[in-house]
Amino acid sequence: MKIVKINIKNLFLGLLFVGGMSLVNAQVDSTKTTANTAATTQAADTSIEGLKKQIEANPKDTESLAKLAAAYQDASDWTNAVATWKKISVLLPDWAPAYYSQAYAYQAAKDDANAKIAYEKYIATVKPEEVEQNKKNLAYAYFYLAFSEQQSDRNKAKEHIAKSLQYDPTNQDALKLSKTLNS
Repeated sequence: MKIVKINIKNLFLGLLFVGGMSLVNAQVDSTKTTANTAATTQAADTSIEGLKKQIEANPKDTESLAKLAAAYQDASDWTNAVATWKKISVLLPDWAPAYYSQAYAYQAAKDDANAKIAYEKYIATVKPEEVEQNKKNLAYAYFYLAFSEQQSDRNKAKEHIAKSLQYDPTNQDALKLSKTLNS
């Protein structure tokens, strides 16, 4: 089954600081790719170190914390990404994207139990006036819950997949899982 990868940078472009982050494009030429990867890794490390210094100076700087969490995710440092998202959740307990991003990092780290908890927290934290702008993420969160519960609680999985399809009726993976659960 194909798992949807959420681009955290794109999420934050829309939610936090439009234009505040830039993407590094990989080169097609393999020699350039190797050099570019090394430069990107070095830049990410510098970025991480710089952000850590900013946060040390102002531990409640949620914008820098979000950038740091995204930098950790870019570096596939899931432990630090989760820890940073948790700090943001403490500072902004009603900000749903922090829980979604925690879930993503847990999922990438193959910590399914904590990913499930974080997706549930995300769903519970999305305010009614934010549902429209969060439909795709809500659809995925419900899909993840349905997928994770299909063996242990089939009825609950059916409820979750129905909600997922309510938010994104075109998701092929959700449609397949719905068909499986309802057959």
